[in-house]
This record gives sequence, structure tokens and C-alpha cells, in this order.
Amino acid sequence: MADPGQLRLLALIERHGSLTAAAQALGLSPPAVTQQVARAEREWSVPLVVRGPRGATLTVAGRLLAAHGHLIDQQVDEAEARLAALRGKLSLRLRTGAFQAAALHLLPPALTALRHRRPDADVSVQDLHSEDGITEVGEGRLDLAVIASWGALPDPPPHIAVHPLFRDPLVVVLPDDHPLARPEGEDGAEPLRLEELRDESWVTIVAGHAAREQFDRAAAGAGFTPRIRFQTASYDVAQALVGTGIGVALVSRLALTRPPGTVHRALGRPRLHRELHAVTAADPVLTPLVDVFLTLLRDVAEETTASWGAPGR
Repeated sequence: MADPGQLRLLALIERHGSLTAAAQALGLSPPAVTQQVARAEREWSVPLVVRGPRGATLTVAGRLLAAHGHLIDQQVDEAEARLAALRGKLSLRLRTGAFQAAALHLLPPALTALRHRRPDADVSVQDLHSEDGITEVGEGRLDLAVIASWGALPDPPPHIAVHPLFRDPLVVVLPDDHPLARPEGEDGAEPLRLEELRDESWVTIVAGHAAREQFDRAAAGAGFTPRIRFQTASYDVAQALVGTGIGVALVSRLALTRPPGTVHRALGRPRLHRELHAVTAADPVLTPLVDVFLTLLRDVAEETTASWGAPGR
């Protein structure tokens, strides 16, 4: 099999006109280059280089092979140039995805901070189902995804990293005229126990979703089968329906919208929650904005969870 290194060596000898100059271009000693030429002539079974007092020239066979060596050098130069151009573009690119609550409450402040730091950033955002986040990043369609999990995540492939952001507790959303509807922070408004709500009508996440499975297990653990009045895929819809008085709901703290006619209270037993994560490539060397944005997301996550301890938040 032809050795590309031999072809490039012959091209350098032809270009520089001597073994010594070719050796300098390769960072080798002249004897090492002489040995490589001798090995090439043995492997090709034909003389390739003619040595003379004024340097070295190639035989006809040497010139034929050197032409291919020049082509290899051209391809290498083009590859380096194209990679440099790609790195320049990728250094400005950030393709993100997030599920609805994260897209509404976490991404905007982080994106605003990124724009202040890097106004030239090429950013895109797409809606995302949490269960698709690892696949979207793993197959290169996104650079970073924000996902939620209600249990253990599946093991990601080796080229993917999952970064914990924070724990998002579930809270009870009640009609504001409900007997248990003391606003959070008011005297006597201790966290509710799920068993206190055993006789309520419920607005729940649709069956089959991990959040619904978590709720069903918790209700069974509290000793009751919930009377489900309405199912939805949206925490926003669930809260709006609670505002009509149709029932109560468990809603992620991050997803709280506080529609008219509702209040929320902490859930003390069991303490249900979901975990939020950022998903990236394990080594995003070509997309340095990923690490920058991940830091900003962590800052926003810390500020968000800190605000939940403030009165009225």
C-alpha cells in the first residue's frame, strides 16, 4: 500500500531541490530523510531520486509520485483552512432546546446575559420534550438542551454529559376560596400533606407521562385513589382550570403562573419534585459558547431557587 508520507517527501524534494532542505521542512535530520528515500525506492522497486553535487532531482517515477504528494499537501492545506473556517463559525454558534417551563423562565435571563457578553453569538432556541434532549444533543442537532426528569435518567452515551441544575419541587395549586387556601407565607400555612387532599377533585398531567406516574404512586402511598376531573399535558392549563374551581393540582414550582383565582401551598409529605439538567457534548471544544451558557444557566438556576424563599414568590 502506498505510504502518503513517502509521496509528500518526494514532493518536498522536488519543491526544494535537495534532501537537506526537505529534511528541514519535515523537522528531520538529513540521514533520516536519506533512509526514508532508500526505503521508498525498495518498496516501489524503482529509483526515485538522483543525487548530485548541486542537490537532488527526481527520476521520472519520482516526479510521477511527487505529483500525488503535491495533491496530498493541497488537500491538507484545504482541510486546515476549512476546519479553521468551521471553528470560526462554531465558536459563535449555540443551538439550544428546552421544555416549556425552562424556555419561559430559565433561558430568557441566561440568553440576555449571553447577548451582553457576546453580541455576535448565533443563537437558536427550539421547543423540546425532555425525553428527547439526550438524543438531540447526541446526534448533533442541538449544542445544549435543558431537560427535566422525575426519576433516574438513562445512562447517557460516553460522548454526552449531563449537568445537574436544581431540584424543582411540586406545590399544590388550589382555588383561592378553598378551605386550605392560605397563601404561602401566611401564618399557619404549613406545608400540606397529600393525604389532606384525598377527597378533592384533581386536575392532573395526562396518563403515561412520568409526572403523572409520580403522582399516582404518591397518591397510592397516601392511601387513596385520586378522583381525576381533567387531564392535560400543560401545567399552564392545569392552573387555569384550578382557577375556575374545578379541582386542585400539583404543579412544578418553576411552572407556577399564578392565574387569577388560585393560590399555591408547599407540599410537605411526600416532598415530590423533578430534577432539571443541562445536556451537552462531553467535550464541546468546537462550540465554546456551550460552556459560557452553561455557567449562565447555573447562575440563573441559583437565583431562581433563592427567590423561592422570598415572601410572595
